[in-house]
Amino acid sequence: MLRIGKAAICRLIPHHGTMCLLNAVEQWNDTSILCTTASHRDATNPLRRNNRLEAICGLEYAAQAMAVHVGLLQPRKEHRLAVGYLGAVKNLMLQATRLDNVKADLTVHATRLVGEAGCFIYTFRVSAERQELLEGRASIFLKYRDHQL
Repeated sequence: MLRIGKAAICRLIPHHGTMCLLNAVEQWNDTSILCTTASHRDATNPLRRNNRLEAICGLEYAAQAMAVHVGLLQPRKEHRLAVGYLGAVKNLMLQATRLDNVKADLTVHATRLVGEAGCFIYTFRVSAERQELLEGRASIFLKYRDHQL
């Protein structure tokens, strides 16, 4: 599929401005998505604390990639999402302590394992060039405006 820029990403997820952490979707298909970003080096990154961006914040990058993927897969009429919830994170492995000192752009890859009725399970990996930064598996749940979860 075609590359998707930040403006289009912001139309697919509820995050805007600096809280939209992804810069681009490089490729995607029915089961996976590959995103890139340089926002981890941005001094105004809203996840920074004490001028540091801890590696655990990579989980938010992965969650946004999953949300974008779900948004891309939903028919246009389905874009009535109010809130997405991160349900559980399993097998989380951090191979770094910080993201702000990573010089290369981040690559965020997510693969959908299960997806039905507003419930999804993805594996994810955040890396920079050949350096693996974190990986794991997460479940996400969507609450739509027109019905309760």
